[in-house]
Amino acid sequence: MSRLAGRIAIVSGGASGIGRASAVRLAEEGAQVVVADIDSELGRQVCADIDANGGSASFQMLDVTAEDQWQACVADTVKRYGGLNILVNNAGIAVGGSILTMSLADWQRQQAINLDGVFLGIKHAIPAMIDSGNGSVINISSVAGIKGAANLAAYNATKGGVRLLTKGVARECAVSRWPVRVNSVHPGVIETPIWDKMNPELLEAGMNTLDLESMAAQTVPTGRLGQPQDIANGVVFLASDESSYMTGTELIIDGGLCA
Repeated sequence: MSRLAGRIAIVSGGASGIGRASAVRLAEEGAQVVVADIDSELGRQVCADIDANGGSASFQMLDVTAEDQWQACVADTVKRYGGLNILVNNAGIAVGGSILTMSLADWQRQQAINLDGVFLGIKHAIPAMIDSGNGSVINISSVAGIKGAANLAAYNATKGGVRLLTKGVARECAVSRWPVRVNSVHPGVIETPIWDKMNPELLEAGMNTLDLESMAAQTVPTGRLGQPQDIANGVVFLASDESSYMTGTELIIDGGLCA
């Protein structure tokens, strides 16, 4: 398939979960993909899998909270591939718990990764996209960026921030006549490793991990647990020319959770 032939993409948090699925799908559609992550072992394995499947990928070490690493990631991508067309701002964490007991350190760490990291990616990717003649920034938010949830207020704040940051930057690009579109994606209950790192106090009694199948059955109208591939398909759509008249909006992929 060649919907993205000749396009160059960076996927932050590309070593696992939605990031991995997005990197694989972008490569399947012909994009050259930079898998950017702090986990070099998993990230390089994703690249190896893409290459083995006939795609093209390379790994870039990236802590999304470090501006110098974002600068290096974009510069190395442009040097290696000749430009940049797609940025998937996917890296993120989920720190839950009561707003009354959450530490300032946990609040700031979540803000730094989930929101500052998106800001830095946008800031340094857009100039390269302008130089390349076209670009699509895809910010992975969440249904938690649309509606609130008890014990997830801090996470709500970061994902809601991503949603409105997306809209503001999209408007700036549009009125400046920069050839860059900016949209957000809002996954619902998706089977990814982020749940395994959720706060122990949010788990059901006697459990080591959240029962995602039961959660989906009880809360998602379709009753189905989403898969990273479901989100990756939306990412490919927003990266492609099929969504050329879309900017500043949200793509909700949640089995009807927000309906």
